[in-house]
Amino acid sequence: ARFEPHPKGRTMPIATVINTVEPMANPGVVVFEHGGKSYRLEALDEGDGQLFLIFADRTSGKTTYGAGRFLYADPPKNGVTVVDFNQAYNPPCVFTHYATCPLPPPENRLDVAVEAGEKKYRGPVAQAASKTGAR
Repeated sequence: ARFEPHPKGRTMPIATVINTVEPMANPGVVVFEHGGKSYRLEALDEGDGQLFLIFADRTSGKTTYGAGRFLYADPPKNGVTVVDFNQAYNPPCVFTHYATCPLPPPENRLDVAVEAGEKKYRGPVAQAASKTGAR
């Protein structure tokens, strides 16, 4: 993906699952092509230099977690980084009600189905039943 930097010090408001809004550092946007279309994801910086991408897509709530997924990308080199959706994963709030997870900003709701990455968590009861053949 191409990385387009924002002015230094820029933040964007990020809503959480507990109805709070927190400003997060927003160093820029990653722009990538898929199926002849261009897509953009606003990147966040948690202080470690990696680009933190919170996104939702056409699979959200169907085959993947409804509130979206997380993905990290390496810091850009020469204005480019790799956005590997195979590495997309569910946020901690999928597994427990005691986690405070950020939600994808409106800018990061992709109008495409991202079939790669972690799928919807079915829970320990559903997993145990599928192993024994129970329903």
